[in-house]
Amino acid sequence: MEFRTKIQPLRDQGEISHHDRILLIGSCFSDNVGKRLADRLFNVMANPFGALYNPASICTILQRISEGGEFTADELVCHSGLYHSFLCHSSLSSTSSEKTLLKLNSRLAETRTFLSSATVAIITLGTAYVYALASDNRIVGNCHRFPQSIFTRRRLTVDETAVFLETIHDLLRRINPEIRIIFTVSPIRHLADGFHENQLSKSTLLLAIDRICCDSSRQTVYFPAYEALLDDLRDYRFYSPDMKHPSDVAADYIFNLFAESFFSPTTIVLADQCRRLTSRAAHLQMTDNDSSFSEFQQKTRIMARDLARTNPELSQPIANFFSIEL
Repeated sequence: MEFRTKIQPLRDQGEISHHDRILLIGSCFSDNVGKRLADRLFNVMANPFGALYNPASICTILQRISEGGEFTADELVCHSGLYHSFLCHSSLSSTSSEKTLLKLNSRLAETRTFLSSATVAIITLGTAYVYALASDNRIVGNCHRFPQSIFTRRRLTVDETAVFLETIHDLLRRINPEIRIIFTVSPIRHLADGFHENQLSKSTLLLAIDRICCDSSRQTVYFPAYEALLDDLRDYRFYSPDMKHPSDVAADYIFNLFAESFFSPTTIVLADQCRRLTSRAAHLQMTDNDSSFSEFQQKTRIMARDLARTNPELSQPIANFFSIEL
């Protein structure tokens, strides 16, 4: 007897390998997937401007990348002693406008360079609800704990969301015509919106993505991360204690579904090898035997160099991860 409805992997095996450069943008679930890819030594850039939950904010930041412009001082706002951009996460904020601009524009240049040669873009949508400045109706990516009174909140329509997704698609293809685009919806529940409102929000995203992916000329793919947790696992034991985010076990399950959907059998084997290596590198010194631990670390670096020699596509990720010259 089967006591659950298991989601089958997509039939896109071989679409992603260690030869790819992968950009992930969207909700904090993008960080979740990005970390698992990085631990398997894929060449990734995940959420360079912090988590962006709604399609409008993702679209805005991609427009900035595409147009080649920079952040300017008059765009910044100061609150609680920090200078922020309403487009980006607070992790890019600083105590002076100069420091904040340096962070923002450096990240902008890095992302533009990475995206110009990226081969895969994974867009993870979290919510269809947006916050806009009451003064000029500009949708923000992060409220930075400003008073709620300066914002208006609303849910995007399916049509509005579809337009943003179409623009995201066109911007990515304008920057890099060969890039492969994967859309997904985060399984993280936005319970602050309310149970019913969260479902309406996710449904809006799903309907808009379906409209884009049904257009065969766009050659986009939908990956069912949302359904893997809500319709396959379907149990609170697969949530973290806040009952909103997937547990590590659930996140691993969803990532394995992702791997089975997009990796070839050869890539899956290599990814497992890489994961064992990075897990070894994460070992902490448990005793005061410095010579023994130093020998362990040296052996790990030798293993890393050997893996890079047999798999040249891993050279850059290994050099970055282990901070070694190859």
